[in-house]
Amino acid sequence: MDCFNCGNCKENQPTYYCIAKNEVVINQNFKPEEKLRTGWKKGSKNYESHRRQSRKEVEV
Repeated sequence: MDCFNCGNCKENQPTYYCIAKNEVVINQNFKPEEKLRTGWKKGSKNYESHRRQSRKEVEV
């Protein structure tokens, strides 16, 4: 059972498929990353101008 260096085990995923073992493996070293909120939120700068712009697009 030699490693084929596919790189699946080196990615930060909770589970991955190992070609050498021919099975799905649960990654014990998985570290979840922080989720980033993308989009417009009340209180962020340019919120009002973005809201007005999107409302104009909807009305037209």
